[in-house]
Amino acid sequence: MKKRVLAVALSAVMVLGLAACGGGTGAATTGSTGGDAGAAQSTNSDADVRLVNGKIEVDQALKDAAEAYEKETGVKVAIESMGGGVNIQDTLKGYYQADNMPDIFVCGGDADFNNWTGLLADMSDQPWVADTDAAYVDADGKVIGFPYTTEAIGLAYNADLLEKAGVDPASITGPDSLKAAFEALDAKKDELGLTAVVGWCCEAKDMYWSTGSHNFANYLDAGLARDDTTYSDLLAKGEIDKDRFKAYAEMVGLLNQYSDPALLTSGTYDQQVLGFASGKYAFVTQGSWIGATMTSDDAAEYEAAGNFKVAMAPYAFQEGIDTILTNSPSWWAVFQNDNTQKAEDFLTWLAGDEGQKFLVEEAGFISPYKSCQYVASDPFAQTITDYTAAGKTSSWHWLKNKASLDQNVLGQLYLDYALGNIADADQFTEVVAQQIATYYAE
Repeated sequence: MKKRVLAVALSAVMVLGLAACGGGTGAATTGSTGGDAGAAQSTNSDADVRLVNGKIEVDQALKDAAEAYEKETGVKVAIESMGGGVNIQDTLKGYYQADNMPDIFVCGGDADFNNWTGLLADMSDQPWVADTDAAYVDADGKVIGFPYTTEAIGLAYNADLLEKAGVDPASITGPDSLKAAFEALDAKKDELGLTAVVGWCCEAKDMYWSTGSHNFANYLDAGLARDDTTYSDLLAKGEIDKDRFKAYAEMVGLLNQYSDPALLTSGTYDQQVLGFASGKYAFVTQGSWIGATMTSDDAAEYEAAGNFKVAMAPYAFQEGIDTILTNSPSWWAVFQNDNTQKAEDFLTWLAGDEGQKFLVEEAGFISPYKSCQYVASDPFAQTITDYTAAGKTSSWHWLKNKASLDQNVLGQLYLDYALGNIADADQFTEVVAQQIATYYAE
């Protein structure tokens, strides 16, 4: 995507991550007078630093951190949180046009950052940069995004159920062992109280992001070093590696076979997560972000199911794949202005021990910082920490896919495969290759 300066092109923003990121849009704001695209005034005019946060559920935790920071430094930081149905980037554009930009604000990926080309501070020299692999780096190699949490994409599982079934998740190292695990669990469905082995949803209207971005991401990155862009680079040319993709497609066929039929082609995200939280699925094809739902909206069902231990297995569609995909789902950028130093100082404090304590223990974020000694209460925090410590993580290069590839192309193809309109892995591979080539040629 060609870079451009905001004042020249205030174009529509591609919102990345959707349910995963949880911060692309919002219906409510705290600390501001409004949340629509034209909002231009803020009630935080007396603050030394303003931060626009895209996760309204952590509003109070960030305000508590800001209060502690003010007591320590005398610098007042105002937290302006947006969540629900507001397009945050459009709101920020309104702020920009009114000469009322916050000092720190959330960006969800390439499309968001490209809206602010030439307007963001280069934070490459900040002390926290060496302590994380999750900073956002632009095409010129400059660090312009501060990571505040980590999310993971892996094959999530109910560890208690697998133990009861005698299935060792460490044994899942490739397609044969994955199939064997599914077969073993399927044979004991009644005994284990399972509706299906896996909760896998290919509905195309509202769940395309889950199949066409998050699951497809495993074809791009599973098993690779974090800086390996082999398949992402190939995709940018409108091509796929058919041998690797066929192996991946065979795994998708396995998910189709062992999923809950009632969920597979017409289910919703809420049904998928609730089924897993209720102990009805041994596996679920969602990322670590579901932990927050399991312990809030679905807390009663999760408790009734025993508050079981969860973890993740790699999507091992080829023998030896041993990574899960981790990344910051969004970042905080610093707007270049007279407050840049104060904004950077606050972020440095957040990356340090006291700030991390707030972000991890109160906000529930899973830290992207290697020196962090705190572990979030999120059900998936420990497994992400363990994979990270072992160096067994791959990156999220799906964030660089052509805009709306998931919605306009891939989502429907996953649904067609699940419905049987695409017969097998060979046909799925060929159809995906053809459709991608056409889409990238447009």
